[in-house]
Amino acid sequence: MNSIKTVFVIAALTLSSLAMAEGGGDRTFARMEAARKDSMESYQVAQKQSPQTPVVDSKDKAVEHDKC
Repeated sequence: MNSIKTVFVIAALTLSSLAMAEGGGDRTFARMEAARKDSMESYQVAQKQSPQTPVVDSKDKAVEHDKC
């Protein structure tokens, strides 16, 4: 009887570890990395194409606000 229980316990542990071995997490992580890489490339291209506003303009607005 004890040997049968031992076999059942070993079988249960083996099956549970095999069932949880491939949960799709690796594929999901790979898709997230690919999406992050694409978005970063798009962001960098957009940053190169858009003109940068100078910081000095924002200080001028603050001075004008103080005058009112």
